[in-house]
Amino acid sequence: MITVKTSSTARWVLIGAALMMALSMGIRQSLSLFLTPVTHDLALTAAQFTLSIAVQNAVWGISQAPVSMLADRFGMRPLMVSGALIYLLGVCTMGLASGSASLVLSGCFIGVAMACTASSLAMTAAARAVPEHKRSMTLGIVSAVGSMGTPTVAMSVQGLLKHYDWHVGIMMFVVLAVALLPMSYFAGGADKLPRPAGNKATMGEVLGQAIRHRGFLVMSACYFVCGLNLIFLTTHLPNYLNICGLDPMLSAEALAIIGAVNIAGSYLAGWLGGKFPKHLLLGILYILRSVVITAFFITPPSPTSTLVFATVMGMLWLGVIPLTGGLVAEMFGTRYMATLLGISFVVHQIGSFLGAWGGGLILDAFGSYDRAWQTGVLIGAIAGVVQIAFGGPPRRSESVPVAAAA
Repeated sequence: MITVKTSSTARWVLIGAALMMALSMGIRQSLSLFLTPVTHDLALTAAQFTLSIAVQNAVWGISQAPVSMLADRFGMRPLMVSGALIYLLGVCTMGLASGSASLVLSGCFIGVAMACTASSLAMTAAARAVPEHKRSMTLGIVSAVGSMGTPTVAMSVQGLLKHYDWHVGIMMFVVLAVALLPMSYFAGGADKLPRPAGNKATMGEVLGQAIRHRGFLVMSACYFVCGLNLIFLTTHLPNYLNICGLDPMLSAEALAIIGAVNIAGSYLAGWLGGKFPKHLLLGILYILRSVVITAFFITPPSPTSTLVFATVMGMLWLGVIPLTGGLVAEMFGTRYMATLLGISFVVHQIGSFLGAWGGGLILDAFGSYDRAWQTGVLIGAIAGVVQIAFGGPPRRSESVPVAAAA
């Protein structure tokens, strides 16, 4: 029987997880808006600036698995609160940057902070706060609320950058990083929620099952394309629009629309995930992203085409979060969900690293983003087909005993 105290704790966990994710992702996905003013002020190239974002994503990926393991073993609250403090250190370091080295250091701090405050731990906390039959929808709602950070932060910081020095925008990030502290504390209340009584498997046993589970391996491998395409867009879309001679405010409007529409997209993904096989939905999502990105880049850029693109992409943006989180929970339960999401996220962040830095290298080498988006959409389409064809439940002859779920 669920006590009133447990129910109240679960509500605060869901509120904290959603708002922690909104602040964390909102800051991170607005960093690209600083590319033009920072490179001009510090006399840097696009590749030097995007290297810091690439390093941020690489560090996020490298640290996500060990951070998740520590959270599963010792509790999520200490990791989440520490991550909020490190986030504050990272944005302060960016504000004091005088060259590429300090920007890269800032990226290292923010990468570690994201591992503690972004989707992997937030989704795990949310999944533990609700019963199994409500899990997919709840993950969709938390992801949808988390998406509100992108439009709010992007529009706010672009408004500041339009009228003030870029350091003023960093001061806004400092305030948001401070606000992360109470949200991370509330989300960490998941440590106090009762664990599933039937889950007896150790972490080592679950990890051993995961490396033999075809569905988990396919999902993790295809997760690469999610990082590749989304970080390419968030990092380089503002600069692409600037090269095309469009109003810099348009890039903030596009990111804001993506985040706003993604509220509906994440909710829809969570709802569909409760009714249809999640691996099929993931594959379809990857293919649709490739189609939409292709249509945008082959169309002459204009404010109308950019905003239409942002609207459509918003429906496909972070729908992978409730789907991957729900899929891992179905396969292995929630006891070591953070660890397993962290392991799969390493591949995601390899794609993010290449999407951020590779886009800058291609731009510096060819003076155009054509080779970058063409490569991204090809890999995305292939990943979608692989996810659909091979990401389902293993055949009886391939099956392995899965640890007791919730």
